[in-house]
Amino acid sequence: MLGGKCWSCGAELANHDYGRESNCLSCNKPTRSCKNCRWYAPGRTNDCLEPVAEPVKEKERANYCEFFEPTEDVQDRAGNSVDDALKAAEALFKL
Repeated sequence: MLGGKCWSCGAELANHDYGRESNCLSCNKPTRSCKNCRWYAPGRTNDCLEPVAEPVKEKERANYCEFFEPTEDVQDRAGNSVDDALKAAEALFKL
């Protein structure tokens, strides 16, 4: 398992920070949760790219999913708003 970043605050996490009952030292949110997993994909079936994973209702709570893998790509999940995305798109296509 590799280190990564917290889904909530973006703080750096090490391998040992992903225990079942571990929380981020910066914001106290669970680190072993769907929102911190590389397979998390809002809008997909069960919000997960792993087709055989058991459904998890609360994506921000710690869970026992055996497919959990930490991700570093949490910036958009952690707080960029729809307005930020819209502004970025407008800037991209601006003449």
